[in-house]
Amino acid sequence: MTVTAYLDVHLVPERQTEAYPVVHNTLIATRAFAGNVSVDVWIDDADPAHLIYIERWESQQAVDTYRAWRRGEGASTEMVPFLAGPPVMTFVTLAAGI
Repeated sequence: MTVTAYLDVHLVPERQTEAYPVVHNTLIATRAFAGNVSVDVWIDDADPAHLIYIERWESQQAVDTYRAWRRGEGASTEMVPFLAGPPVMTFVTLAAGI
């Protein structure tokens, strides 16, 4: 069963355009990671410094392996100067029948 996660990211407004290529480059490794199905980045129409990443993974194990890699040897610090605050991740499940 696939796992879907939303990552809510707020950028420093004055640096958002600089951040976009950094986001792109960071996500190259994410998209290539074993178990990743897709990652899409959405920009809030009312606030272009607000990004929402929608990640789909093959399994929770794939997510856990990826997150452990990002905390260790795959750690990426390039985004830190562009962040207005800590990103918030939310895992969601389709509410079939609602």
